[in-house]
Amino acid sequence: MNAAAAPARRLPLVVRNPSFGRVWAGQLLTQAASRMFQVGAVWWLVGFAGGAHRGLDSGLFLMVSTLPAVALAPVIARIVVRYAHRTVLASAATVAGVVAVTAAVLARAEALPMAVAYAVGLVLAGCQAVFDPCLTTSVPELVEDADIEAATGFELSTQSVAGLCGGLLGPLVVDAGALAGVAATCGAAYLLAALLIGSTRFPHQGPGDGPAPERRTLRRVLAGLPFIRRVLVCFAAANVFTTAVYVVMPLYTRQVLHATGSTVASLETALGAGALLGSFTGGRLPGRPVTVGSACLTVMAAALGLPGLFPGHAVALASMAVAGWCVGVIGVRFVALFQRLVPAADKPAFFAVMQAVLGATFPVSSLVFGALGDHLTAGTLCLTQGAGLVPVALALWWLGSRASTAEQPGADAPAPVPAGEAS
Repeated sequence: MNAAAAPARRLPLVVRNPSFGRVWAGQLLTQAASRMFQVGAVWWLVGFAGGAHRGLDSGLFLMVSTLPAVALAPVIARIVVRYAHRTVLASAATVAGVVAVTAAVLARAEALPMAVAYAVGLVLAGCQAVFDPCLTTSVPELVEDADIEAATGFELSTQSVAGLCGGLLGPLVVDAGALAGVAATCGAAYLLAALLIGSTRFPHQGPGDGPAPERRTLRRVLAGLPFIRRVLVCFAAANVFTTAVYVVMPLYTRQVLHATGSTVASLETALGAGALLGSFTGGRLPGRPVTVGSACLTVMAAALGLPGLFPGHAVALASMAVAGWCVGVIGVRFVALFQRLVPAADKPAFFAVMQAVLGATFPVSSLVFGALGDHLTAGTLCLTQGAGLVPVALALWWLGSRASTAEQPGADAPAPVPAGEAS
C-alpha cells in the first residue's frame, strides 16, 4: 500500500466508498420503516383497534408480515439474479413508499379497515423481502475488493440498528398519530431511500454476468452435513418460542403493565440493545459453539419466563435485554460455525435456505401465540415461552456431546464478529 492510499484506508468506510454510503442510508431508512410499521401496527391492533381477539389479530398480522420472505424465496432469487441491483432496490423502496403513503391518506380520511392494514403489511413485507437479499448481493458492486468484508459486516450490523430504531419509534408514533402517522412516516422514509439509491452509481458493477455455475441442491448439501442439519432443526424449534416475544410483549404491556406504546417501545429497545451487545461479545466467549448455544438457550428460557413469575416493568426490561443478548451471541457463534463447515460453493444456497427454514417458524409462532393470547394471560404466555425452550436447550447440548471434533470446531478458532470494521 502506497503512502497516498494509507490515509484513504483510515477514512470511515462510508466516506471512502460514497456509493456504499448512500445505499447504506437507504438500507437504514427502509429497514427501520419496515420494522416501525410492523411493531406500530401490532400495538395499534392490541391497544386501539382490536376487539375481543386482540391476540389472534396481532398474531395474524405478524404471520402475514413474515410470509413473503419464505413463500417468495425462489421468485426473489430469480429477480435478484436477472435485473440490475440498483433497479431492484430503488423499485422495491418506491413501491413500498407509494403503498405506505396511500395507506396514510386513507387512514387520515377514515378509519382504516383491518383487512386493508393486513394488505399493506403484506405488500411492505414483500418489498422488504426483495430489498434485503438484493442489498447483501450488491455489496461487491459498491466497494473496493479490500472493503467487501468490512462492508458486509457494516451492512449486517445496520440491520440490528434499523430494527432497534423502528421498534422504538413504531409504538410512540401510533400513540401520537395512530396508524396514519406510522404509515406516513414509513412512506416518507421509503421514498427518500428510493431517491438515494436511484441516484447512486454502482461503480464496480460488471457489464453482465454469464450463466451461474451449477450448484448442488440443498438436499445434497445437507446430506453430507448431518450435524448442521440437526442444529438447524433445533433452532427452528427454538424460534417457535423466541419469536413469540413480538406477540407477547404488546399483550403483556396492556394486560399486566397497563401501560402505553412508550412501554412497548422501551421493551423493543431493550431487546434490540441486548442483541447488539451479544453480536459484539459473542465471539469472545469461551467454549464450543453448541456448548455456548445450549447455555444461552437455557438462560433465555429463564429470562423469558421471569416476567410471568415476577410481573413488573423493570423485570420485563431486564428479561428482554438478556434474551436479546442471548440471541446475538447465538447468531455470531453459529453463523461462524456454518461458515467453517459449509463448502464455499454451497454457501449461497445454504444460507438462503437457512433463512427460509428459520423464518418459516415465525408465522407459526405468531399465529399460535396470538390465538393463545385470547385464552391465556400474558404471564402464562411468558412461562410457556420459557418452558418451551428448555427441551430445545437439552437437545442441543445432547447433540453437541455426540458431535465429533471435525463436525464442531473447537473454542480456539475465533468467531468473527458480524460488525466487522464498522468504521
